Amino acid sequence: MLYMSKINVIKEEEMKSIEKGVRNCRKCSLWETRTNPVVGEGSLDPKVMFIGEAPGYNEDKEGRPFVGKAGKVLDELLESIGLKREEIYITNVLKCRPPNNRDPKSEEIKACTPYLDRQISIVKPSVICTLGNFATSYILEKFGIKPENIGKLHGKVYRVKNLMIDASIIPLYHPAAAVYNPEMKAILMEDFRKIKSVLNKNSGNV
Repeated sequence: MLYMSKINVIKEEEMKSIEKGVRNCRKCSLWETRTNPVVGEGSLDPKVMFIGEAPGYNEDKEGRPFVGKAGKVLDELLESIGLKREEIYITNVLKCRPPNNRDPKSEEIKACTPYLDRQISIVKPSVICTLGNFATSYILEKFGIKPENIGKLHGKVYRVKNLMIDASIIPLYHPAAAVYNPEMKAILMEDFRKIKSVLNKNSGNV
């Protein structure tokens, strides 16, 4: 128990170091237009790590991930498989909001993802869920898997193992898709059941 508490203290210190680094970061121009950086939040010993694309308007305002309409959809999806926010860790590929919610640029992704890599190595999730094309492309390429459009990949399970991590990667549509197209909700709910299935296998429950 004491050993685990020491590990948690170390993880908290490392996350604080990342947060400080992000707040002081000037590696791309997004710091000039942001209100607040959005580093990430949740359990440092999570069942699942969710990785989105970038903060939106509400996230930039509050400095927290997934607090807008897409966040409400995500909360519903989590609830549908018996997960709570405090059991997961959630972050984005970019830590600062792109102006007008435009797509991330390749140089911004390159500048920002070392923070994400450190977050993954700290929390060491057994399941990584990538939300949308940008998160999916980055994570799959990182582990040597050829990325395709999220329409082809969503709900598939990829096992990866290296010195940093031993995990299942599950690409998913971004919850924002269900905000703009309510029919996507059913697809997302079905894909979220894959998360539950993998977690049950990991815990020995079939």
